[in-house]
Amino acid sequence: MKGESMGKVTLKDIAREVGVSPSTVSLVLNGRYVRASDAKRQAILDCARQKHYVPNQIARSLVSQRSDTLGLIIPNIESRFFSSLAKHLEQRCRKAGYALLIANSDDVPENDAELVRLFVNRGVDGIFLVAAGGLAPDPALAEMLSSLPVPFLMVDRVLEGVQGDSVSFDNVLGGYLATRHLLEQGHRRICCVANLQEGTGRKRVQGYEKALREMDVVPEHALELQSRYYIPDAYHVGDAVIATGATAVVATSDNIALGLLKRFLERGLHVPEDLSIVSYDNSAAGVLFEPALTSIEQNVNELSEAVLSLMIERLRGTLPLEPKACPLVPKLVYKDSVRVP
Repeated sequence: MKGESMGKVTLKDIAREVGVSPSTVSLVLNGRYVRASDAKRQAILDCARQKHYVPNQIARSLVSQRSDTLGLIIPNIESRFFSSLAKHLEQRCRKAGYALLIANSDDVPENDAELVRLFVNRGVDGIFLVAAGGLAPDPALAEMLSSLPVPFLMVDRVLEGVQGDSVSFDNVLGGYLATRHLLEQGHRRICCVANLQEGTGRKRVQGYEKALREMDVVPEHALELQSRYYIPDAYHVGDAVIATGATAVVATSDNIALGLLKRFLERGLHVPEDLSIVSYDNSAAGVLFEPALTSIEQNVNELSEAVLSLMIERLRGTLPLEPKACPLVPKLVYKDSVRVP
């Protein structure tokens, strides 16, 4: 019996070499019980190792009805937060024995349904979905999720009216903590830049308004400005922020903060001397920019651990049928972009 590989080795090759049936070889290699002597078992293992046998994952999937593959749909892979989530989750999946397929929806709701369909057709065991922006789920997506043949998990963004497992940070609390910090430093005219066209942004604005009211500051809609979570969008909102006369800004994502900072600098304004700012996500730590941003942190490592743990529980069938929600708590990370006015 030679140690070198001679083409693709099959179960039949090993069975013929050792003198047993292919089913016996399969059971031994998968650690299952089979009536075979210890010597035969060892001979099968030795033969598989010497011939460099590699299991046929497609064949195994057909038998087990599992692919050991999961899918992740994110709105914008260029976002530091979402790219970091994809990286951490892929690493955790790999350690747990799963391959992770990653797809980008370009933050277009209609794309989510198409990508979910694509993943199901590819035979994934489960789907992680960070839904595209919008106040309501795309009807085609909502209908598809209600009858999926595999588990799905809403991550970061929870779709209203859709029944399913979810893991997300408390966005109302995050907006509240950011605003309260600015209020505690003495700011009273505080602008909030958020994506008001989707649920996450609106919840952060709810927290912003709650903190203002606690300090007897009446919220002004003129101080609540719209921006998607993209640097160019926020850049074009920079002039409107300056025009409000605000002394501080709650930027509800790091991309929004970076876009604003670029425009502020072009206008000759400096942070925190002229304007204080609190960002959101705390994912821009590696960006070469001064000052470092005080930010609401959504810990990606904690998020990736929670979503994979919940998915594995669901796949193992250890959870009740009712959807499970796992809320996570954001925290304020103090840096240099806030000062007393």
